[in-house]
Amino acid sequence: MRIANVEAIPFRIARDLEKATGSAGSPTLLAPGRGDYRWSDAYPALYSVNIETALIKVTLDTGMVGWGEAQAPLAPEVACAIVDRLLAPVLIGVAFDGSVDEIEHLWMQMYSTMRVRGQTGGFMLDAISGVDIALWDLAGKIVGVPVSALIWDPKAKVPAYISGLSGSDKAEAARPLANDGFTKFKLFFDGAWAAMLSDVESVRNLGLDVAVDALWHLDPNDAPSLDPYSAMWLEAPLPPEDPVAHGELARSIATPIALGESYRTTFEFTPFFREHAMRIVQPDLGRCGITEGLRIARMAAAHGLPVVPHVSIAMGPQVAAAIHFAAAVENCSLLEYNPKVLEAANRFLVEPLIVKDACYDVSERPGLGIEMRL
Repeated sequence: MRIANVEAIPFRIARDLEKATGSAGSPTLLAPGRGDYRWSDAYPALYSVNIETALIKVTLDTGMVGWGEAQAPLAPEVACAIVDRLLAPVLIGVAFDGSVDEIEHLWMQMYSTMRVRGQTGGFMLDAISGVDIALWDLAGKIVGVPVSALIWDPKAKVPAYISGLSGSDKAEAARPLANDGFTKFKLFFDGAWAAMLSDVESVRNLGLDVAVDALWHLDPNDAPSLDPYSAMWLEAPLPPEDPVAHGELARSIATPIALGESYRTTFEFTPFFREHAMRIVQPDLGRCGITEGLRIARMAAAHGLPVVPHVSIAMGPQVAAAIHFAAAVENCSLLEYNPKVLEAANRFLVEPLIVKDACYDVSERPGLGIEMRL
């Protein structure tokens, strides 16, 4: 078998920002404006008013199709252009037997196209990750087993935590989800730190576990005040470029620090491991792909650390990849879940991805277990 075609599809759909604000992919209010991209009102980062992503379709000469997806919440056309102009030409016509060794070889070939030219992260790795996920989907279909079974002996279900709560009363927002069996929630730091602590306390008083995503803009002097609440973790507290500062903070507080969504390779993670800057590792499969995600997970295991994959704005291939990854990785026992994101993703799947009893079901169908409906 050979790779016959690699297609990159920029994907964009409207969303209800009012309902989405406070959850993964829409953690803060956005500044008013006329364009699709608006500044967060809490810290200097752009967000889209739409759901945006880059879908990847890899077709073999037998007609078999594999689906992948690059994390592309802004300008998905960029990742798609990289696939079209750089990655597809080195893949089309290549023999593909569906083995993990072959996928790892192709990952390195894609990475090597621009590594000496400074493109070792960002859009380049996002594009590679989308293709990588599609290759894993094909590999599972060729062998006739789910992706999780290609990795290891998978779990049948993956426990989920709720990523973000909308509205001003976080405890009230958590109640119906708690009634559905969810016990773990993440809150986003989008205002005053004192208000954040009050929200944490109100949700904790319901007997629920809470994590805090500080969105890279926490004053490190404020971090110790979270310790009395026994939070599951403090996520992305400081600017993502600074491993030393994160290491210093990690040593000064009792709350575990969680990092990973900003880093796409083991090369980018290494300084943070070296500084003991995190106690929970959060690779995003739409940014690192399954191949590099597994290397990151092995690195985490070597340091005795758990993995909790990051899941933000995503369609079916990205969510499915995260589910299979979490089901098969031994040091992973929890996965991020945004009900609004999954609802949108399922609109474009022939068979929906299922969350039941606060757990993701792990598909037993070959590959990622999904078929797109576009």
